[in-house]
Amino acid sequence: MNEQFVPIPGSERSAAPQARSAGPLAASAPVEATIVLRRRAEVPHELVTGPDTIPQAELAERYGAEPADADRVREVLGRFGVRVTDVDLASRQMRVAGTAEQMTAAFRTELSRAASPDPVGGSPVEHRHREGTLEVPAELDGLIVAVLGLDDRPQARPHLRRAQAEARQISYKPNELANVYHFPPGTDGSGQVLAIIELGGGVEQSDLDTYFRSLGVPTPRVTVVNVGTGRNHPGEDADDEVMLDIEVAGALAPGAEQKVYFAPNTDQGFVAAVSQAVHATPTPAALSISWGAAEIHWTEQARAVFDEALADAAALGVTVCVAAGDDGSDDGVHDGRAHTDFPASSPHALACGGTRLEADPATGEVRSERVWGGGDGGGATGGGVSAAFGLPVWQNAAGVPHNGSGPGRGVPDVSGVADPATGYEVLVNGRRTVVGGTSAVAPLWAALTCRLVEALGRPLGMLHPLVYSGVTPGHTSRGFREITDGSNGAFRAAPGWDACTGLGVPDGVELLASLRELTSR
Repeated sequence: MNEQFVPIPGSERSAAPQARSAGPLAASAPVEATIVLRRRAEVPHELVTGPDTIPQAELAERYGAEPADADRVREVLGRFGVRVTDVDLASRQMRVAGTAEQMTAAFRTELSRAASPDPVGGSPVEHRHREGTLEVPAELDGLIVAVLGLDDRPQARPHLRRAQAEARQISYKPNELANVYHFPPGTDGSGQVLAIIELGGGVEQSDLDTYFRSLGVPTPRVTVVNVGTGRNHPGEDADDEVMLDIEVAGALAPGAEQKVYFAPNTDQGFVAAVSQAVHATPTPAALSISWGAAEIHWTEQARAVFDEALADAAALGVTVCVAAGDDGSDDGVHDGRAHTDFPASSPHALACGGTRLEADPATGEVRSERVWGGGDGGGATGGGVSAAFGLPVWQNAAGVPHNGSGPGRGVPDVSGVADPATGYEVLVNGRRTVVGGTSAVAPLWAALTCRLVEALGRPLGMLHPLVYSGVTPGHTSRGFREITDGSNGAFRAAPGWDACTGLGVPDGVELLASLRELTSR
């Protein structure tokens, strides 16, 4: 076959960290991948960032993939024996399958077996591995913007920290934080869908019934959705993450229906889960993501198509809340430089940082709240300036520092309690425990979003243009309580926006009043 090939921009992949060879991959080994096609047209900036939303069918028709592009890909790859198993024009994704030999011929790469540490438990996980750039036949140049899943290494880690018994001082039932952060009274998220992404672990209904009964809160309706080979599989290390997300969201927005998407922990699985969640019917009010990895651990193509999925979410009216990370300003990279976590660093994600909170849960009185970092419990809130995404227009006046190479997107946007030493009381596999991490802040903000949407009677989509309205260096926005004490390593808290806690922690009542005013103009 005398084909001309061209590289896929951004597809270059480095060796997996701490990977060791696990031998060759058999030529006949089955391989499934996801191809992401180009858009028919770019989604207008004002639709992504503005208050208006678009129906799913119209988004697919105007900004999804062209049927002719999918047909062309099917025809060309078919010459290599690669077959198409599923096409979703709305999310622009095509599932393809073939043998390792067919896939390596079609995308001009080499696949091998490797073992890398599991981001959750640390034990070695065997996976397919590749390095370098992918190529496609020249006839498909520009049609294909990404190919995910040929390398199925573990992609992300949960941003959760377990409390150390000797360091634990204070803990909160999640519903008590509604008092602390003044969630709007008379709301509970009724009529809304709150979607959650999980890349491992599972949930037991009996645990949920027991837990919410102990809080005196109705058990929310929780629907499990399997993505690809992902399954609700309780009994794994990631169970703590799954239960934290569901229990925090359910305690703070018990009226919202939860849809929990279980996907494989790969870039392919992660992107598929997000796309499936935001394109679901009915459209969720909020999406909570507590998983991520430093920007440098993603391929450029994976970051780009993930970010485009979050832009779709914004256009559809979904507010995407993402944990900013638990390893301080270096995001666990340990190379002496500051790093931000992705997908929190996407300009279409509401990045959620963490604090240490000392409060009276009964009255909601706050004795002190500072940046999570430097305490006995270990860990620190993620935050900094993205090296992958430029400074968004809505952060222009916030005083985001340069990252060395120029202006970048500042992380986080908002915060909430995350220090495990002042953590959340949860129930996991029949065991009561206290956990923290910015993993808890994403569902907290997703729950608050559901209650705000319920009160306003309209979706909010991207909150950023609204919550950054009027923000200037040293001055935060209405609806936030500033956090001005503490550090996450390279950055210190200060009045106004900062790279530790963003705009601050919520005052839900004031935030609702501000949003009412801003969205009625």
